[in-house]
Amino acid sequence: MQRRKLLFVTLLSCLAALPAASQQGKAPPITLYVEALTHNMAGMPDMGGMMGGMMSGMMSRRMGGDTGRPVYPTTHTGVTTGQYLDLALHNANKPGAEAADQIPAGLNLGRSLQLVPITVQRSDGRRPDAPREVTTQDMEIKIVEYWGCGAAVRPGQPKITTIKVRGGTFDPSKGPMGMQGFGVQTTGQVSRGITVADSTIGIRPGYVYWPNPRDGRKVPTGASLAGDHQISGDGIPASMHFQVSDASDFMAKLNLRTQGQLTDAVYLGWPAVAHGNAYFISAVGMQPLGQNAYQMTSWSSAEVPGAGAALHVSMSDNDVNGFLRRKVFLPGTATSCVIPRGIFAGGGGQQSGMPAMLQMSAFGPENFITYPPKPANPRQAWNPEWSVRLRTRSTASAFLGLDLGGMQNQDGNPQQPQQQQRRGMRGLLNGILGG
Repeated sequence: MQRRKLLFVTLLSCLAALPAASQQGKAPPITLYVEALTHNMAGMPDMGGMMGGMMSGMMSRRMGGDTGRPVYPTTHTGVTTGQYLDLALHNANKPGAEAADQIPAGLNLGRSLQLVPITVQRSDGRRPDAPREVTTQDMEIKIVEYWGCGAAVRPGQPKITTIKVRGGTFDPSKGPMGMQGFGVQTTGQVSRGITVADSTIGIRPGYVYWPNPRDGRKVPTGASLAGDHQISGDGIPASMHFQVSDASDFMAKLNLRTQGQLTDAVYLGWPAVAHGNAYFISAVGMQPLGQNAYQMTSWSSAEVPGAGAALHVSMSDNDVNGFLRRKVFLPGTATSCVIPRGIFAGGGGQQSGMPAMLQMSAFGPENFITYPPKPANPRQAWNPEWSVRLRTRSTASAFLGLDLGGMQNQDGNPQQPQQQQRRGMRGLLNGILGG
């Protein structure tokens, strides 16, 4: 009798715990994902129009939109100096139903943004007159890796890997199955790459997005996301009204300054960015070693090897804090770093036409808004109607080997005469294009 009573009490305890656990774990049926990016192409005041038009046109054509108009996603990598905003909405009540975000006046984009489905137009990227099968020659690539801030190369560096590729034939229409006769041989030290799970929202069925082929307006310079937002649409409750705080607004421009020739240590400096929790810098340069032989030199500000361009992406606060603990990221208090002396020397030579390219990211706060808010009592029923995830970043890019210390002040304003800037840009373009 006593044993049966004990079993009964145990069963009741388990059943009583089930509702609270399931309620706490229930996901809201509607989630809005907001990505806000500020990008600065350091020292390149005349590149914006040309580069922006080229990249926006390619993206728009891929998404089926008008040439030159931004289409989601725009915040993965900033192309030109400016502000970028991506909105993605999943409405489980009415998947794929159009929606609207009634925005604050400070965003300078009218009264609302229309979120609509986007269909990706797949293409193999080949011209109609392109040969169906391509023959490639043997190739050798030497990868040289450095890491850490400091004027001198640290002991134990660099790590060097040599990859020899035996040429073959490739049919692009067949993907990996179209590769015939290829062979790869790798020797040397290979760092285990540091990566982060991609938590951004791609183009998916059942989602709606802004910007889109119907509304591809560019975010005006100086626009503010802060203020009241009201999301409306079929299946969206009237309660989906929230406020974006100043701390979750577009971050300030990352005014990166670079000084020094490629044969010397290159100084990197920047004013602290408000609400920046961490920084990460990486650079890569390509240099010819001979016929079909190249050297790729990479460097990052991390204290450990393996970090690179894959970390210049939107990520959660948990991921950012993890990289800070592992000393992959610089702390939010950092305002300078030095690239070791001479590691990119030759990377911008006339033969290669490839100046070493640097990328920098400042990671801002990640903010979650849920309605109704999560109750303090873990046993209280909780059925959230909607949620918002908002992330902010500020990024910068620069060509190494160009002394940009005098080209712009800390506000990013050009200080040299316009004619001198144009002459420098012409030389840079000639190097890139091999002219």
